[in-house]
Amino acid sequence: MFSGTVNPSSSASSPSAGYANDIQAIMASSDSLVGIDDVQKSLNRSRASVYRYTNTDPRNLNPPFNPRKLNSEYRSDQKDALLFHPNEVARFAKDVLRIKEVTVEVLNSPSSATQQVLTSILEELQMIRTHLESLNEQPADIYPHPGGQDRPAA
Repeated sequence: MFSGTVNPSSSASSPSAGYANDIQAIMASSDSLVGIDDVQKSLNRSRASVYRYTNTDPRNLNPPFNPRKLNSEYRSDQKDALLFHPNEVARFAKDVLRIKEVTVEVLNSPSSATQQVLTSILEELQMIRTHLESLNEQPADIYPHPGGQDRPAA
């Protein structure tokens, strides 16, 4: 979920006006990607202009990085939606659009069923590991003999 905005600010009202290249990236999750609608809202540009900014090529599904364009994340199919990393949106806003101050804020999405299952699996694996480690601390004699004496060799 892309929450927050990429805001152009006037140099008179900003305490860090002298630092035009400053970017504040407030990331709660570095794996969160944003869609074209969120980029449009954050850059305060039309959807058509965001598509013009985007590094796409009809002949190449994943064109090489272009510093003058907004580069999307890897896609495996032409029908996949364009997704962008928040740092790439901030870089584009700062370097290409010359927006002086950029703040990107990404919030964790609510816990999904998949996330809950993965958390349960992790907890169970941790319990198994703890149990196995406790077994290693016990004596190694797995098959104790009655009477506690070794059998004579044959």
